[in-house]
Amino acid sequence: MNRVVVVGGGPGGYEAALVAAQLGADVTVVDTDGVGGSAVLTDCVPSKTLIATAELLTDLEEAAELGIRLAGGAGTPRADLHRVNERVKRLALAQSSDIESRLVGEGVRVLRGRGRLDSSDGTGRAVLRVVATGADGTEETLEAEAVLLATGASPRTLPTAQPDGERILTWEQVYDLREVPEKLVVVGSGVTGAEFASAYNALDVDVTLVSSRDRVLPGEDADAARVLEEVFERRGMTVLGRSRMQSVERRGDTVVVTLTDGRTVEGSHCLLALGSVPNTDGIGLEEAGVALGKGGFVDVDRVSRTSARGVYAAGDCTGVLMLASVAAMQGRIAMWHFLGDAVAPIDLRTVSSNVFTAPEIATVGWTQSAVDAGEVDAECQMLPLAGNARAKMQGVRDGFVKLFARPGTGILVGGVVVGPRASELIFPVSIAVSMSMTVDQLAHAFTVYPSMSGSVAEAARRLHRVQP
Repeated sequence: MNRVVVVGGGPGGYEAALVAAQLGADVTVVDTDGVGGSAVLTDCVPSKTLIATAELLTDLEEAAELGIRLAGGAGTPRADLHRVNERVKRLALAQSSDIESRLVGEGVRVLRGRGRLDSSDGTGRAVLRVVATGADGTEETLEAEAVLLATGASPRTLPTAQPDGERILTWEQVYDLREVPEKLVVVGSGVTGAEFASAYNALDVDVTLVSSRDRVLPGEDADAARVLEEVFERRGMTVLGRSRMQSVERRGDTVVVTLTDGRTVEGSHCLLALGSVPNTDGIGLEEAGVALGKGGFVDVDRVSRTSARGVYAAGDCTGVLMLASVAAMQGRIAMWHFLGDAVAPIDLRTVSSNVFTAPEIATVGWTQSAVDAGEVDAECQMLPLAGNARAKMQGVRDGFVKLFARPGTGILVGGVVVGPRASELIFPVSIAVSMSMTVDQLAHAFTVYPSMSGSVAEAARRLHRVQP
């Protein structure tokens, strides 16, 4: 029987373990902090649970437009952040427990401890042994035919901006807050920073978003980022563009963020959203012949192989795309490859992703920037949601559907959706891109009237060309 050891219990690790067990391998998962990893315990599940509360408050803000008023002359609804965070942590632990129960039910052994590759024979190559060190210092050596590294990543900090867990926080620490911050300064306008800024703004917090770039979400579609920034400012958020943080200092109950141009921003709390660093130090990777690339991320190919024979890697520690869905697919692909099942290399051009702001921003495939740079020849059609009947009924003013298609063939190669539940609305576009469907094939599928998805079909219809 093939023996597989998985180091790390996040999406890349537990999905790999489930595939390996399904294919008859003897599987052990060595996990440090809890099955599900940061995605379940401190990142995706908690943040999106918090955002679910924020979404409800956002909807209530727009309720008057739909003819709804609060009974009894009640004031603006407020969030009890302590209760919200208690729910966040409770759901995260429950999800972790559910995943662990499934692993155990499939015959996977879950071992609590920190795993490291053992290359003590001095050959400089992976010997496919993992040493698991428990919290009490006891060690267990596990031999395997294949090892999957899924150790994840941690919030990046700077010497001049160190979290204290009380006023200066990383996104893993915000769930211990018991009261809504009076004024929150969010440093970093990438996905994490934008999501938390949006959520706390909806929780009626005075938010200042500090962005070192000229706009929020510099890595996302420019039209989408522009819509989001307009919404942020309309809802009272202060967005400081081209403002690079130099330091963050706590002064009693006040936090002072100093910018490189000498300006200062004060708040009651500061959330650091400065990116992530891989958890690859001190686990024997280089000694075992596992090559690390820029920033300490593990180098992998499209079937998740590292430079060391029999050693695979998946998830945030690879820096490929820091999405739970990508981590899970990398883990599955690794085990399919190792155990000889049918496998196709990962294709990042078919990955769909979402920014859980209000409105949401969902994307798949080729981007506007790639089209503008000439990396792909594609025609574009953008359709504002303001003209959609269902959007009007729901009081939706912001957002659009944008599709990219090859000229001539009409094959869909990418898309962007901005609006409520864009994470759901991107799915038909994702299917079309992954299956190389044409705009006509997408347009000819029935949609419900009225529906937001009708805008996807309409955008596709507008990309139709009469053949000569």
